[in-house]
Parts: sequence; C-alpha cells; structure tokens
Amino acid sequence: MKLKIKTLCAGLLSLAVFGAAHAQTEIKLGHVGAPGSLFAKSSEEFARIANAKLNGKAKVVVFGSSQLGKDKAMIQKLKLGTIDLALPSSVMSSEVDMFGIFEMPYLVSDRGHMAKIEQSIVWPTLAPAAEAKGLKIIGVWENGYRHITNNVRPITTPEDLAGIKLRTPSSKWRVAMFKSYGANPSPLAFSELFTALQTGVMDGQENPFTQIYSAKLHEVQKYLSLSGHVYTPAYLTAGAKKWKTYSPDVQRALSEAAKEVQAFVYKEAMADEGILLDKIKAAGVAVNQTNSAAFVKASDAIYKEFADEVTGAGALISKAQALR
Repeated sequence: MKLKIKTLCAGLLSLAVFGAAHAQTEIKLGHVGAPGSLFAKSSEEFARIANAKLNGKAKVVVFGSSQLGKDKAMIQKLKLGTIDLALPSSVMSSEVDMFGIFEMPYLVSDRGHMAKIEQSIVWPTLAPAAEAKGLKIIGVWENGYRHITNNVRPITTPEDLAGIKLRTPSSKWRVAMFKSYGANPSPLAFSELFTALQTGVMDGQENPFTQIYSAKLHEVQKYLSLSGHVYTPAYLTAGAKKWKTYSPDVQRALSEAAKEVQAFVYKEAMADEGILLDKIKAAGVAVNQTNSAAFVKASDAIYKEFADEVTGAGALISKAQALR
C-alpha cells in the first residue's frame, strides 16, 4: 500500500511539474490589429515560422484585437514581463524620443529606402535606445503608409484640415504635426476608434489601408484623402528582462523567425494597397489625391521642432534623407 501511495504521489508530482513546465512554454504575442489586418497576418506568419523552429521548446500564441491591452498597456506589460511579445508602431515614439524620426512626414520614400534606414539607423541607433528603456526589438515589420479619412470634407491641402477633430495614435509628434496643419488632433486607442467615428466624437483619423479596412472604418467615413503623409514601421518587441530568461535556442528561433517574416510582411503590404483601396472605393467612400507639395512645405516646422528638441535628431534626419 505504501509503495502504491508513493508511486501515486510521484505520478501526481510528475504531472504537476509537467503542467508547470508546459504553461511556461507559451509565448504570448499581442497586437491591436483586427482580424485580416497586416498586423494579424504578420503575427500569424511569425508564429507559424517560429513554432516550427522552436520544435516544442516553446509555443508562440497570438492575441490580436487588443486582447492583451491597448498599445501603451502592452508596452508596460512587456517591461513587467507579464506578456512576452508585442507589435507596437507609432507608440514607440512616446517611449523613446528618437523613434519620432518615423513621425516626420514624407521621410520614407519607399520600402527600398526603409530597408536602408533599418540597417543604418534602426539597428545601430534606435534598437539600443529602446533596449535601454527595457524594450528589446527583434524584428522590423510594417504598419504602412498612412492616409486621412473624415466625415467633413475631402482633404487636398493642409488648410482643408482646419477644425477637423482627428484621432491620432499616442504620439506627441503626430499630434504636433496635425496641429501645425490646422486640425484638432486627439490621441485615442485604436480599439475605441470605430465608435468615436460612428458617434461623431471624432470627425476623422489617419491610418494605413490595412487598418482602415480591417477595422471597418470605411463604414463610418465619407472621405478618403490619399496623403501617404507618414510611413510607420511596426516593431516586434520583447521585454528586455524577460528576453534574457529565454534559452539561447529560444532566443535564436524567435530572432530568426522575426527577420525571416519581413519579406512576407512587405509582400502582403504591397498586395493589400491596391486591393484594399478598391474595396474602400466600392464601399462608397469618396477618394481624392492630396497636394503633396503643399503638405511637404507645411511640414518644415515639425522637422525643425523635432531636430531642436531631441538630441541627435537632426543628424538622424539628414542620414535618413541621404539614404534615398
């Protein structure tokens, strides 16, 4: 009887240990994108590649649609180690001043230009600055080129934005930019945006097509103005402290997968641009082209403010422009 009890206890202990070990293998990846968005497709492809490389050592599980929190909340959870990975975009400039370079309008001319900026600026300068704040970047993906939608009027020049209540991400420089254009910008969580537009709390917003369409914002907006005013990368990010607890094998699998999926991200992003624009037009949204020269001219002030306020920003801007 004693032997049976010992055997039973040993078996239960093994199950408990196995259960605990199994629970620890889940690597939670959170993002704010809706199903079908570029964030969702990118994250799911990353999970597929990473899990094949991890081969049972751990498992990446994706939680979209702000299930693990809004952008700023997920950033804090990364630092605390309560989630493992997140996919922030514009919000990074509110954590690390230097990331404001990607808030500068018309800075990134195309994805080839962005690839050069990634190698010459993101990895040598921005990634270490993020790590010093407790955030470990392991991949540079995409949110995309942003365009303006609203329910007041078509936007052709900055003057057309006068008085429009415009939702922005939690980004100091995005707010400053649209204020300088004459709009009335306010930060608001992406998960709250549809209702804000539907109820008239906000007149408009600015996002890439993938976010506009997947979140059904075109259903509550009359006008889409093709401004392409900012290109926003997305950063697959871990908490720096939590990252150090992973074994070298797990770190390597996640890092390799994060970089391998980038080609998929860019391919999907380029394919989506034409398809989603056609779908938005088909839904009855009036589409117009902005006067990019007028917006570029109106952007001088925000460049100067950023360069004056953030140490080293002027040199980074010059470097990025020289890479075109």
